[in-house]
Amino acid sequence: MTDLKEMLKIKTKDLDIVNQLITNPDNQQVGELCNLIEKFGGAKAINEKAEQARDPETLMQRLKEMNSPYVADLEWLMEQRDNEAFISMDDYCKNILGENADASSVDLTNAVTLEISALQFFPWLMTQARQAIEKKELMPGRVIRVRNMVEQVEDNGDIIATALAMQIIGATYVESLDTRGTDGSNIHLGGPDTITGYFAGIGQPNDYPIKWAEEYLNYYTSYGIKQVLNVNPGTILLGYMMHRLGVDIEFKISVYVGNDNPYFIMWTLMTAKLFSREDGTTSLIGFNLSNSVNNDTIRQANVIRKQLGLEKQVRFEHHITETYKSIVLQPYNRRDELIEIAKEVPNMAAKHEGGEIDIEEKREHPSDIIEYFLTKQEVLDNDLMESLETNYLDKQHSVNLTARDLIKSGTGVIAAKNLH
Repeated sequence: MTDLKEMLKIKTKDLDIVNQLITNPDNQQVGELCNLIEKFGGAKAINEKAEQARDPETLMQRLKEMNSPYVADLEWLMEQRDNEAFISMDDYCKNILGENADASSVDLTNAVTLEISALQFFPWLMTQARQAIEKKELMPGRVIRVRNMVEQVEDNGDIIATALAMQIIGATYVESLDTRGTDGSNIHLGGPDTITGYFAGIGQPNDYPIKWAEEYLNYYTSYGIKQVLNVNPGTILLGYMMHRLGVDIEFKISVYVGNDNPYFIMWTLMTAKLFSREDGTTSLIGFNLSNSVNNDTIRQANVIRKQLGLEKQVRFEHHITETYKSIVLQPYNRRDELIEIAKEVPNMAAKHEGGEIDIEEKREHPSDIIEYFLTKQEVLDNDLMESLETNYLDKQHSVNLTARDLIKSGTGVIAAKNLH
């Protein structure tokens, strides 16, 4: 067995060939990326612009200059944070375990990040925050967005308000760039009648990876947006390379990429390691496991992640609930499995994409992932805004059910750190 494994060892001469490919002056792909970074002034200038754009005072001033209605909301949110209006983690634990319980008995070693998807419109966050105060709920520590980027920019500074709100509450968040292959970039694909053509083929054809990288740099330097969703092997490679070249990009890999078995996960993590910086850091900060994985998949994946030294850097973001329509067969709920695996595997996120089945099935309008791609005007024209916000609040409810069950089991959770 040892001899067989030795046969898989990558020879230095083969690594040298790969390095020659990457550094070849005539390599068109690497050349285009380097030219793009230089177009933005170089990695150092890019990161400095992003840091300035992300500054809370800068973001608030921009909102005030455009007379955004969200200024008052953000000021209220800061006031509630400063007045400690949200329930503390200690009190939340005592509400679950009993008034005399010792909150320190909850093990934070493998604390699970509470994650919600997708926050399409900034006002939903405010409704969520008010509900959290009223019902003594936790706000999630990680938020995913899938709204059209250009539309966010033009909608009263929605993109800026969200960027500032995430810093106020102390949550990480991810945006989904528009250059993701659902815009007609593949001229041969239509709707469901061409569904088989989408299998690994819609992402970013031809020149789209560089367009994706340029779109990222635009939003990174203009709004300080650091973490984005990544759905294509080509742009995943570009994300690794951009980071290696000095741009402080961070990304998470989408469930649509299909990391569904330990071999695929090994491929994903090995590439991250190969393109890590000298200090060992990588741009891959997390990835959604496929809906088909089970706890054994996660156990094996964790062994691989640990051996590559990425256990603290790369989060496994596991779908606990899914939208009621258009993505999985229902019923789908992985909470019980999470409670079990969280005791063994660190650095996981519990992603809530849908509400509880018994609630969803009674909704006149249950959650549907296809509606992530509706424009705001389409939402308003079809009188869907209230229904979609209700769907989002159902996910907030599921987040807290997961938090309660984890805490009951003795495992801690990571919520919005500035609020709880």
